[in-house]
Amino acid sequence: MKKPKCPPPQKRLKEIIKGKNNQSLFDYMTNKEINSFVKEMNNRYLHWDEFIYRTPPNNADKELVWLLIKFNRDATAKKIKINEESEFILKFNLLDSMQQKLHEFDMNLGGTLGSSQFIPQEEKNRYLINSIMEEAIASSQLEGASTTRRIAKEMLRTARKPKNKSEKMIMNNYLTAKMIKDSDVKKLTPQFMLEIHKNITKGTLDDKNYEGKFRDSDDVVVVDGATGEISHNPPRHELIDKLIEDVCEFANKPSNYFMHPIIKASILHFLVGYIHPFVDGNGRTARSIFYWYLIKEGYWIIEFMSISRIIIKSPSQYSRAYIYTETDENDLTYFLNYQIKTMDIALRELKSYISRKMKEKETLFRIIDKIEGINMRQANVIKILYQDEKKRLTIKELQETFNIVYETARKDLLDLEKREFIERRLLGKQKFIFVRSNKFHSLISRYIDKIE
Repeated sequence: MKKPKCPPPQKRLKEIIKGKNNQSLFDYMTNKEINSFVKEMNNRYLHWDEFIYRTPPNNADKELVWLLIKFNRDATAKKIKINEESEFILKFNLLDSMQQKLHEFDMNLGGTLGSSQFIPQEEKNRYLINSIMEEAIASSQLEGASTTRRIAKEMLRTARKPKNKSEKMIMNNYLTAKMIKDSDVKKLTPQFMLEIHKNITKGTLDDKNYEGKFRDSDDVVVVDGATGEISHNPPRHELIDKLIEDVCEFANKPSNYFMHPIIKASILHFLVGYIHPFVDGNGRTARSIFYWYLIKEGYWIIEFMSISRIIIKSPSQYSRAYIYTETDENDLTYFLNYQIKTMDIALRELKSYISRKMKEKETLFRIIDKIEGINMRQANVIKILYQDEKKRLTIKELQETFNIVYETARKDLLDLEKREFIERRLLGKQKFIFVRSNKFHSLISRYIDKIE
């Protein structure tokens, strides 16, 4: 990613105010065209790096116009002190577009999508497992894991042991996500943050002593993967304990004004990434805390949304959201706006996924109607085997896919074996797999002409 151009320093802007351009500044403030332009720039909330490529009306001085833009932003910005004694001050503006999306999230994340009519309970479990897998894979890939989604999903579904570091990262993320989903922790503490990090990094760090431990040096920097340039120097390691305590206090203590839970969760996401308290695994920990906070606040449908899957499609925008915030007086609006847009895409993808699966469900119902005595899970198995003649299933994979106990998965497969849809084969000395039987097609043809 190309390094963004930083805004004019405060010293330069103060010189403009005190200097000979005072009259020009007043003229700009009363000029309708320039004011309209300033309003447009603030609605879009452009960073200086983007603004410099725009031409203000009447060829107005860009630095003066930027000063007006900053005046407008600062006049409406909400200030955040992570701790009353802290000098680390953040600020943000809630744009109209952001507030509209927050309203839509409130209507959906605990509303229609959460109803049993929209997602029947049996499908909920399957969708949830799939989403956790997707998030575990994408979040790991963002941190350098190179395994493909197909191989990663096969590992998670069959619960096989990871073969390399990349697979360990994904398995760790998957197990951590399940732990967070079921967690009854209501307050963020340094210990809980360390527990999340330990679970995420288990067996993947060069030095295992740093699993679940804050860094004790300043060797850690954030480097742009494309250019090799340092994009962020985190705070000194001596400050980490106090900063993390302040972050936890911010998470647990009510704000002086109403702060939407999604905004607060996104700020926590930013802060963990900014402080970079660990030698590795900071991004995965930050995103885990984001999920934990929203689930704790009742936005349980977030469990079904893979944010990292959206981020990985344009990781440079994710990095730029951090850099824009840091280079422009810790203005969180850039990061919050990016986070909300990402959530919006993830929600739309979830709706599309559910719509697709509902159509598949109609096909499964047709199978169930034709084949007396089978359940929805078994209909899914028949559909999977119909579409992939080489597919090999295990009891453990069925257990993971449908989030059911081992005995239920075993009973489902043995019943299909008894009906001669599948047959059992021994893999190795002890492990059984299930594949299509020789009679599979002839049996299917009795019940249904085509499975779509």
